[in-house]
Amino acid sequence: MLHNPFINLFCFHFQTYKLHIYFSLQTIFMAFTVCYLLLLPLFGSFLMVAYGNLNQHFDITWGDGRAKILNNGELLTLSLDKASGSGFESKNEYLFGNIDMQLKLVPGNSAGTVTAYYLKSPGTTWDEIDFEFLGNLSGDPYILHTNVFSQGKGNREQQFYLWFDPTADFHTYSILWNPQRIIFSVDGTPIREFKNSESIGVPFPKSQPMRIHSSLWNADDWATRGGLVKTDWTQAPFTASYRNFKADACVWSNGASSCSSIPPSSTTSTWFSQELDSTSQQRLKWAQSNYMIYNYCTDTKRFPQGIPLECNTS
Repeated sequence: MLHNPFINLFCFHFQTYKLHIYFSLQTIFMAFTVCYLLLLPLFGSFLMVAYGNLNQHFDITWGDGRAKILNNGELLTLSLDKASGSGFESKNEYLFGNIDMQLKLVPGNSAGTVTAYYLKSPGTTWDEIDFEFLGNLSGDPYILHTNVFSQGKGNREQQFYLWFDPTADFHTYSILWNPQRIIFSVDGTPIREFKNSESIGVPFPKSQPMRIHSSLWNADDWATRGGLVKTDWTQAPFTASYRNFKADACVWSNGASSCSSIPPSSTTSTWFSQELDSTSQQRLKWAQSNYMIYNYCTDTKRFPQGIPLECNTS
């Protein structure tokens, strides 16, 4: 009879060799099962990994039928015509995370249209992290517009061309948001880093939970060549498509974060303290050197009293 299965795990008797192995394996299995069940709630409460069915993660918020979730939740489309655009938002609010979405933008003559994909908190002193895709005439490149708002203040625009046709196929647009920095990436290549500069008096988005939003809308008063090129409604409806959403993130619910019960040093949360390594810094420099077309930090005419403080951080 096994009085102490943990001692018997290591004490095999030749006369009952097979029996001891059998019970020892059972003991190991039971021990691992107990540990797993005890630790699962702890680790599960830190990290919410969302992916898969878009029905489970998003609500269509406007558009009167112009937004659709198709293919059993694998595909979401937004459309725009002369009467209305459309949009959706996430069911969850997030306070920090590493969020991916694949988009395929409006093809052809998309001048005047804007496809916006962003994180935003409610209220008058909101935080916001923006991707906006400004349409253009057929054959001309899209402009990827990025911005960061903290406590209702934005004016931190950086704009890029892309090194591919974003209408021909799906591409992954990512926001890594942790307490130290925000990193915008395209297909895994970082294009922008906005660091936490609270130490020099610049507010940083870190206390307001944000939902994911996206919309397709008409902005021909400014979107293409400063509003000179108007939307060609004979090309409507315009359609943008979404798939393969993934969020490794802290979910905010009932006034508390799902990340509060375990230290951020957990191996399940590398994004929580992630920074750009030397390879990523080189890729960032490549993207900015070759594809950045506007940087508020170098616009001295716009800021005659001096560029914003965060522009002086390395």
